[in-house]
Amino acid sequence: MMNNWNIKRIFCLLAIFFCTFFSFHAFAQAEQDTPRSGEGISTFLERNNRPAKTYYKEFLKLNEKRLRGKEELRLGVKYILPPLRNKKRTNESEDKDSTEVVSDVSSESPSERTSVKRKKSVNEPLFGKELANVKITSNRLQGACFYVVSGHGGPDPGAIGRIGKIELHEDEYAYDVALRLARNLMQEGAEVHIIIQDAKDGIRDDRYLANSKRETCMGSPIPLNQVARLRQRCDKINNLYKKDRKKYKYCRAIFLHVDSRSKSNQTDVFFYHSKNKPDSKRLATTMKSTFESKYDKHQPNRGFSGTVSARNLYVLANTSPSSVFVELGNIQNAFDQRRFVISSNRQALAKWLMEGFITDYKKAK
Repeated sequence: MMNNWNIKRIFCLLAIFFCTFFSFHAFAQAEQDTPRSGEGISTFLERNNRPAKTYYKEFLKLNEKRLRGKEELRLGVKYILPPLRNKKRTNESEDKDSTEVVSDVSSESPSERTSVKRKKSVNEPLFGKELANVKITSNRLQGACFYVVSGHGGPDPGAIGRIGKIELHEDEYAYDVALRLARNLMQEGAEVHIIIQDAKDGIRDDRYLANSKRETCMGSPIPLNQVARLRQRCDKINNLYKKDRKKYKYCRAIFLHVDSRSKSNQTDVFFYHSKNKPDSKRLATTMKSTFESKYDKHQPNRGFSGTVSARNLYVLANTSPSSVFVELGNIQNAFDQRRFVISSNRQALAKWLMEGFITDYKKAK
């Protein structure tokens, strides 16, 4: 006859077996999907009918090992989707998100009230066919307006780096980061003007981005002369800003470039601000702080050596809205080149720049 200790041991073993079995069964039954090219977590969840605002944190928890401490998706990896919640409640929360974004509209006419409804999505063909539809998943940048400018373009490729016989053109990599940043900002509810445009490229996940001279300044041919080129994009921004400043309480421009230095010179991201605009300095400082915190989290032993400084650059001095000029790295250096040629790194740059804007927007309120 078995004693009490043996009986307890058998019950414990059975309990462990059933817990393991049901956990494995639940995992096997969990809905999974593989991300498409260029998808971030929010877009991935939206495509699977799970609003990011509701499911984002749960997704991170379910896929903690797969994400490896990063909030970035990898192609070819299957991710567990959070179980769908009560459909009625989910729809109610979505409807709640689409209500007016102002707190007091009692004095407005019905037509005025309709005009302040928050959009649920934006269509931007510049992102490419697969990513043209942008679902707005947050209102963290509602009331903000941005002018996103990638450096050079058209007849001017900017700095040129090389990996073997392959040329890396500054304008192509700055443009891809600019598109990713613009899309991220739109998802957060911001109004975004993409100043330099290429009707064909879209957001690309290739390592080596094909070179072209198709870029325009919002449809206008880009001059080869440097001063004329810079004046053209400043004029575009200033003309838009004249109208935007009446509708948006926060307007900022960002100029994205890739530096060219000695091959042996590994650099971090550098931020430049206008000498005469306190908002420009605060934005650049906030951006640097954001990158420092990200490096501390993802590369704790490396450190971050990027700097903030005032520069008398033409675009900073001649744009009406406060702006920041960003050098993303050294296109000649083999280590920095990984920051550009790996698409997930370009996405990370765009995401961190967006988070810098969100932090600065909160400070400006």
